[in-house]
Amino acid sequence: MTAMAMGGFPARMGADRNAFLVFVGLVWVGILTGFGTDSFNHVSKHGFDYPLIVHAHAVVFVGWLVLFTTQAALIRTGGIALHRRLGLGATVLAAIMIVIGPATAMTMDAIKFKATGEPPVFLAVQFTDILGFATLSGAGLLLRHDGPAHKRLMLMGLIYVSDAGFARFLNGFVPVPPGDTMWGDLTALYFGSNLLLLGLGVYDLVTRRRLHASYLIGMAWVVVLEIAGRSLLYSKDWAAFSLHLIGK
Repeated sequence: MTAMAMGGFPARMGADRNAFLVFVGLVWVGILTGFGTDSFNHVSKHGFDYPLIVHAHAVVFVGWLVLFTTQAALIRTGGIALHRRLGLGATVLAAIMIVIGPATAMTMDAIKFKATGEPPVFLAVQFTDILGFATLSGAGLLLRHDGPAHKRLMLMGLIYVSDAGFARFLNGFVPVPPGDTMWGDLTALYFGSNLLLLGLGVYDLVTRRRLHASYLIGMAWVVVLEIAGRSLLYSKDWAAFSLHLIGK
């Protein structure tokens, strides 16, 4: 019999066994096509000249993807006990992600500023990315005893922080309105990741005929973060403050 969550939301559906793994697999595709292509091109031209923190960040992020995939696979195969034991490791790794992400962004933006003299305004997007990951994943971990909320918030956190991978590849094929418009910038920055986030909602509507409260709240928060990040890109005050963030 299908387990029921609070408020009558079906906690588990037969399709969930594969659907959530498919979503995670699509994140892998976005990351590998985006960062994999960029990294290959860079290494081909310049060798392995990235700062050490970039390599550490790559290891941590891939580690999170591997752990997330493992956790999703364990739920699919009934390995609930091991899934819960690995939860502590997930908490620790998520905390490392929250620290190393901004540190890597500031390091690379400082290098770019030295070369171009341009204020690192893109830190606005990078910081809102990690804030989205921290809040969505943090809420998911806190609600680990509420299965439907837990798995949706965790997946949303993963998808949101993967936007850069999609932007480097998939988003480039999407027509963007000319000029520095809000819609055009949001499309260029978030099209691929938002498509996956919306896909999660469509999946629930098809399988359950309703959206979970955690998804609705999470999506509202995503919209706030995306608009905030994009808006700061054109703020003179943020441009000045961003220089202080990289020690300039």
